[in-house]
Amino acid sequence: MITNTEIEKRGNLHPNHIVDFKQENDKLYFTTQNGVILELTVLRDSAIRFRYATEHVFEPDFSYAISDDVSHGYNELTVKEEVPEYVITTSKIKLYINKSNLKIQISDLEDVVLMEDELGFHWEENYDYGGNIVKMSKVCHSGESYYGMGDKASHTNLKGKRVNNWATDSYAYGKDQEPLYKSIPFYVGLKENIAYGVFFDNSFSTYFDFANEKRNVTSFWADGGEMNYYFFYGPKMGQVVEAYTNLTGVPELPPLWALGFHQSKWSYYPEKKVKDIASTFRKLKIPCDAIYLDIDYMEGFRCFTWDNKHFPNPKKMIEELENDGFKTITMIDPGIKIDRDYWVYQQAMDNGYFCRRADGPHFKGKVWPGECKFPDFTDPEVREWWAGLYKEMIADMGVKGVWNDMNEPAIMEVPSKTANLDVRHDYDGNPCSHRKAHNVYGMQMVRATYEGVKKFMFPRRPFVLTRAAYAGTQRYCATWTGDNVATWEHLWIANVQMQRMCMSGYSFVGSDIGGFAEQPNGELFARWMQLAIFHPFCRVHSSGDHGEQEPWSFGEEITDIVRKFVELRYELLPYLYTMFYKYIKDGLPMLQSLVFYDQEDTQTHFRTDEFLFGEKMLVCPVQEPNAQGRRMYFPKGNWYNYWTDEVVTGGVEKWVSAEIHIIPWFVKEGSMIPKYPVQQYVGEKEIKELGIDVYYKNGIEISSVYEDQQDGYDYKKGRYSLRKFRLRGKEKELIIQQFKDGNFITPYEKFKLTFHGLPFTIGTVELDNEVVNPKDIKLNGNNSIEISKDFTELHIIGK
Repeated sequence: MITNTEIEKRGNLHPNHIVDFKQENDKLYFTTQNGVILELTVLRDSAIRFRYATEHVFEPDFSYAISDDVSHGYNELTVKEEVPEYVITTSKIKLYINKSNLKIQISDLEDVVLMEDELGFHWEENYDYGGNIVKMSKVCHSGESYYGMGDKASHTNLKGKRVNNWATDSYAYGKDQEPLYKSIPFYVGLKENIAYGVFFDNSFSTYFDFANEKRNVTSFWADGGEMNYYFFYGPKMGQVVEAYTNLTGVPELPPLWALGFHQSKWSYYPEKKVKDIASTFRKLKIPCDAIYLDIDYMEGFRCFTWDNKHFPNPKKMIEELENDGFKTITMIDPGIKIDRDYWVYQQAMDNGYFCRRADGPHFKGKVWPGECKFPDFTDPEVREWWAGLYKEMIADMGVKGVWNDMNEPAIMEVPSKTANLDVRHDYDGNPCSHRKAHNVYGMQMVRATYEGVKKFMFPRRPFVLTRAAYAGTQRYCATWTGDNVATWEHLWIANVQMQRMCMSGYSFVGSDIGGFAEQPNGELFARWMQLAIFHPFCRVHSSGDHGEQEPWSFGEEITDIVRKFVELRYELLPYLYTMFYKYIKDGLPMLQSLVFYDQEDTQTHFRTDEFLFGEKMLVCPVQEPNAQGRRMYFPKGNWYNYWTDEVVTGGVEKWVSAEIHIIPWFVKEGSMIPKYPVQQYVGEKEIKELGIDVYYKNGIEISSVYEDQQDGYDYKKGRYSLRKFRLRGKEKELIIQQFKDGNFITPYEKFKLTFHGLPFTIGTVELDNEVVNPKDIKLNGNNSIEISKDFTELHIIGK
């Protein structure tokens, strides 16, 4: 008779000694005596994938995170078997694989250790769900710092923090709260001024401990799946982020209007309210390109429907808004109301598109419409159907963009805030439970939305926005940081969130300006707007429960300040568009933390407030009330105060005056900043000349401006204009050379160059080796000239 049937809990299990090795081109396989296989793939000389199997069996190799356009290839790969270890060498790094325990050490070619296993890979059998809890621990070296990890409401340097990736509806979240809406399990390590990166591609709930539990150990683990991570060697942080971004992808260029200012609220209705908001923008001459319709535009919160009482003729309204320069953006949620007379619900029922529980019945959850069912967006057939649902909204009605909300998925009135873990998903032919699919659910919904909007917007470019995301979601859409709060603390949080998201490969990001929950006062709203014009996505969004939050809601003084900064946003559109181009082309984050800009300066390692907007501007928001200025740190280089042209030499912290109408804002010396005239919306005016602010430097600096038709896909066929400027300043002269690429003809014929900081009075001006008459170039003292856009070399000589 059996009296003890208890399963033996074996605790953590570890690989033992290697008994077999084989190589298949770029893949190396190490097998241990107790059935662990390490598959090591050399993607690049500086990028390695580590994938572990237990019991001799790998799971199907499939990931939503990896881009189809990822590039592979290496220059050198040698493997040597030595007594204690295998030594793998590329042209950039060395890897040491310990024969007795499968532990790994990675170093550069000078044998400086970059990363090394502490316990290394280990695992624990999951007796509740099956499979393994997979774990990895690394040595945390003295002075080592950690950055990235996507949307975290924490200090930019995560040293000493523990975080969790499980997409969660986190209304009114607080500082350091975990988890939030996104799961981006990628971090950048910085050790002795050498940068490396780790991307743990596992869609289960993942955890990262950056020397929180043990000061000398950094670890990451997941509730299921495989230990599957990528290592990227820098040594510069920019090289690490570029490699990660290459792996997970970048978006297409957005239409230029998507980089303008947007206004939203939960909710603008009825139709008259929407029109009133639009007309007030134009009346007060505050530029705006888009107005958002939240869930109240729908009939009973049913997606893809209109409330005919509040919006009797939506197509006409959308046309009228467009005639006044406004794009209409509509919200679509994943929850489909259970209603047999609702066509979307019935189509999904007829075709078996809804998620099911483990034992067969459909999963149900309460959201805004009441009881709902949820499409399985991990099924390609469901995604194709969902994309097709946008035809009427986009092609027929004229809606110009869509935002997907509540797509974690968020479920009301349940402790977990989301779907049951036993819900089943197709996972593109790799069936699994919600434990694995949860973090990619929102990503796959917005992927389907993107495909639909792109199809029906063609030949225009799509604009799509999501709240939930997994690594790689940046390929499809912009994002925002969810339901924040109208507090000064949240202004600080928004600043670090943007920097972190950009460093995590996801640059098209913004926050709800002014806070979604509660009500800001005018000062907080103004300070938030000053920061947000430097964020890639710029939108006010608020809960209707807490009062009005339009730019004119806080009195004339604040309205004037907001107008001033929104106008500056529109002036900077060509600079911002060029930033986006570089993000797509080179994987360069649109915003850069100071540590990203200069990792060798240890003063930058723990700075949170200052950041680079593109490569040429330094910004530091005021983040407390009643401030007349603030102290800020200036990184290496010389920086012109945008407002006064005073020059500050980097490497110092100093006080900067910034009353309510000013944000501390500096421009790198030698920069050439392109500017458009102020428009009330993109396309309102024909651009008749490109303004360029030229900041003198005694030395050489390279700047560029990218332009195209601002929409459409001709830019992919060479119809773009990329101008690179080489500025060289000397004591008594300034030389600017222009190099052009692309065959797009810009509508303007002239540049207006405005000079800052010239140390001499302009005497002679030569254009392509010919002296020009000052009248012909409208020489304005020492300040500005107008010249043909097609010049090759401009030579300015002092008196």
